[in-house]
Amino acid sequence: MSKTLSKSTLIVSGLTLFSRILGFIRDMLIAHYFGVNAATDAFFVAFRFPNFLRRLFAEGAFAQAFVPLISQHKNQKLQPLINKMAGHLALLLAFLTLIGVIAAPLLITLCAAGFEWQSEEHVLATHLLQIMLPYGFFITLVAFMGSILNVHTKFAIPAFTPALLNLSMIGATIWLSPKFDQPIIALAAGVLIGGIIQFLFQIPALKRLNLLPRFQLDFHDVIVKRVMKNVLPTLFATSATQINLLINTFVASFLATGSVSWLYYADRLLEFPIGILGSSLATVMLPKLAKSHAEQDAKSFSATIDWGLRWVILLGIPATIGLVLLAEPILSLLFQSAEFTAHDVHASAQSLQGYALGLMGFLTVKVLMPAFSTQHLQAKAVRYAWYSVVANVVFNLLFFIPFAHTGVALATALAAILNAGLLLRDLRKNGIYSPSCLA
Repeated sequence: MSKTLSKSTLIVSGLTLFSRILGFIRDMLIAHYFGVNAATDAFFVAFRFPNFLRRLFAEGAFAQAFVPLISQHKNQKLQPLINKMAGHLALLLAFLTLIGVIAAPLLITLCAAGFEWQSEEHVLATHLLQIMLPYGFFITLVAFMGSILNVHTKFAIPAFTPALLNLSMIGATIWLSPKFDQPIIALAAGVLIGGIIQFLFQIPALKRLNLLPRFQLDFHDVIVKRVMKNVLPTLFATSATQINLLINTFVASFLATGSVSWLYYADRLLEFPIGILGSSLATVMLPKLAKSHAEQDAKSFSATIDWGLRWVILLGIPATIGLVLLAEPILSLLFQSAEFTAHDVHASAQSLQGYALGLMGFLTVKVLMPAFSTQHLQAKAVRYAWYSVVANVVFNLLFFIPFAHTGVALATALAAILNAGLLLRDLRKNGIYSPSCLA
């Protein structure tokens, strides 16, 4: 088992690494072309929404609502189920996108209350959000399509897909931005274009499996009703960290100009080990856990969790130490320029050090959440996610005044550790997971 999982993880990690490198190039270009100012703060506030959707859906969390179901029907006729799920998702997403575009000014205020209503920053952020919101429509369908591929152990295509967004934003920064009176708008256009390209990219692979979704509606289908009912709890349980990052943006909007951008760049570096290790492990583990649960093989189920946690310990601890000790040199090497000053590097490094203290928590949550979704324990996971969100709010209130943006990052790190501890304790308490060293 471990050899197969390790090979699959290596494939996903390698392609994720490629995407992350492109992401760093993208952010280096953004820092070089746009610097840190009110316009970039407006973009990063607006970008929180599509970025939230990207992380929630494209990085494996969304798959946890569907992979167990698809695994159960893998040996049956999948096409009707896929068609109906795709149709219902598309209808729901189109409706939510329309509401979001209309309510964009309010969404910006909710996310960044520090932006004065109808101020230049607020108006710009609203406009950017309205351009980028349709990205959520495409990336959610991309995640659904990727779930189908992952169940059939076709990991490479879904793992490479995120790189296309980075390529689109890089192209928009270099070639589109000079053509706009407000250059930052080009970045928003790049996000939307990237979503469309990601959607189109997965179609050939699904055609080869004869599982390309044909959008259909059936409001009386029992399975569709059950899945749609379970989607929101599963998404919330797997998205506590992303919700906490939205809260961070809200708090940072009240701090000094540049705080939103400093937290963004720190978060981008933190996502390097989380994406390469945490998301890759979760992606590969999920189909294996779903299969073990369907076959009622408790020993294999526990062994898969144990395998994932061993990798978290082996690589997570050195990564934490490295990010804490080398935060400033890394940020200086990647981003410092005439526009991204030494002061910006120092401030971003403080944020990164705060986030990095919770890296083991972030990784552990990624690895453990597939166990809860395949065991249909979403209600418990949602409760622990709520605890994490409440803890993040409390820690933010305690830390953001004395420690500014650094305190905001530290609050999220502590909340992640709490979430991870609660998930692990529950699996141990209920006998679902037993560490091999104690077996």
